[in-house]
This record gives sequence, C-alpha cells and structure tokens, in this order.
Amino acid sequence: MAQDTKRAQIVEEADRLFYQQGFDHTSFADIADAVGISRGNFYYHFKTKDEILDAVIERRIVNTQAMLDRWEIEGETPEARIRGFIDILVVNADKIRQFGCPVGTLTSELTKLGHPSLSGAKELFTLFRQWLKRQFEAMGVTEKADELAMHLLMRSQGVATLSAAFKDDSFVRHEVDQMYRWVRDQAA
Repeated sequence: MAQDTKRAQIVEEADRLFYQQGFDHTSFADIADAVGISRGNFYYHFKTKDEILDAVIERRIVNTQAMLDRWEIEGETPEARIRGFIDILVVNADKIRQFGCPVGTLTSELTKLGHPSLSGAKELFTLFRQWLKRQFEAMGVTEKADELAMHLLMRSQGVATLSAAFKDDSFVRHEVDQMYRWVRDQAA
C-alpha cells in the first residue's frame, strides 16, 4: 500500500512539474526532489521518464473522465453542461494565465518532440471532443455536433493561449461570455 501511495505521489508531482516546467525541462532529480525521495527509490517505481509521462497522461485521462462524468450529473441541461466546460477558463484562470492549458501545452510540446506519447495526450482532447459532441446532439444539433464541438475546443484553446500571453482577465471574461452566447444560439 505504501508503495502505491509513493507511486501516486511521484505521478502527481510529475504531472505538476510537466505542466509548470514542461516535460522536456523536468528531470528525474526535479521529480525526486519534489516527492522527497532518493533517485534510487525513484527508480524502483519508474525506470524512464517516458514511463512517468505515460502514468501522468493516464492520470489526466482518469481525472478528465471523472470531471466530465460529474458535469453530466450536475448539469441539468446540455447547455448548462457545456457551460461547465467553458467555465474551466475562469475556474483555472490563474494557472492558465501562468502556464497555459495543461492539455494544449503538453500536446504542443510532445508534437515538437515527435514523442511517441503524443497519441495518449491527444486522447484528452478526444475525450472533450466526444463529450461536447454528445452535448450538442442532446441539444438537437445532431448534423453539426462534431463541428460545433471542435469549434468550441478551438476557441477555448485560443482563449487559454492568449490569456497566458496577455494576462488579461477582462479578455477572458469577455470571451467566456461570448462563448456562453454562442452556445445559447446553437440551442436556439
């Protein structure tokens, strides 16, 4: 049990460091120091940084699916559920302003590196895409549901990127309000 807890701590700290510093700029030593273990103990749990990355991606997939499931239960209407997705930009505004979108930044970095774990990172976007598509279908917009899902993903990524670049909360709030109106228009 203690080994599972230590492994989970390593994955949690690696996730945080990969987000804040980037995968390529985070070393074994950085992660071991953050967890407070020796490198020897570290290697007991993970032999390579790629193994850690795969565990981080799996953690993110599990957490994202749990969040989507929660939105599904808590949102009374498809529009309300989609607003939950849009609200990420406000709820996580400080982190996004400082480090960008955790999904977008990881995917971009792995693309530049030509890393084999890119397909796992893209799965996070796929989870959001499929979930948003189902929400638009539930709103009755079945023919364009995937197109609308991709549009909303693209727009949220653009807002996250510009938020990190310009550090402008009023811009983010304005764009979130625009996205709310856009979703409401799709429902009509």
